[in-house]
Amino acid sequence: MQSSSVDSVDALARLAAVIESRKASNGGDPATSYVARLLHKGPDAFLKKIGEEATEVVMAAKDADHGGDKAKLVGEVADLWFHSMIALAHYGLAPKDVIGELVRREGTSGIEEKALRKVQARDGDAANQP
Repeated sequence: MQSSSVDSVDALARLAAVIESRKASNGGDPATSYVARLLHKGPDAFLKKIGEEATEVVMAAKDADHGGDKAKLVGEVADLWFHSMIALAHYGLAPKDVIGELVRREGTSGIEEKALRKVQARDGDAANQP
């Protein structure tokens, strides 16, 4: 793994540790921490933020298509990743779990992966039929 890749993984791990520290079970205070506040409010709060940030990513990408500042897209993706990491922490997951899934998919055609999921869903539906 290249040094910049390791630095990126380390940065995600450090951020995940900070988010973890903001959980109520770890002493996170909703009065003083944005992350603790979102976690305290529950999934509706951080899932709403994920939806908002995803929309902002789309809008920034569309702007970039028309000469807009690409740095805006980077900032919006960072916001989306950040709020997604809050969701991961809430559900007892971490960036390493997502990275592991991406590694698992490495070298697999997206078209093949989607077709396999359709077959698996169809087989699962058939197994549940009386």
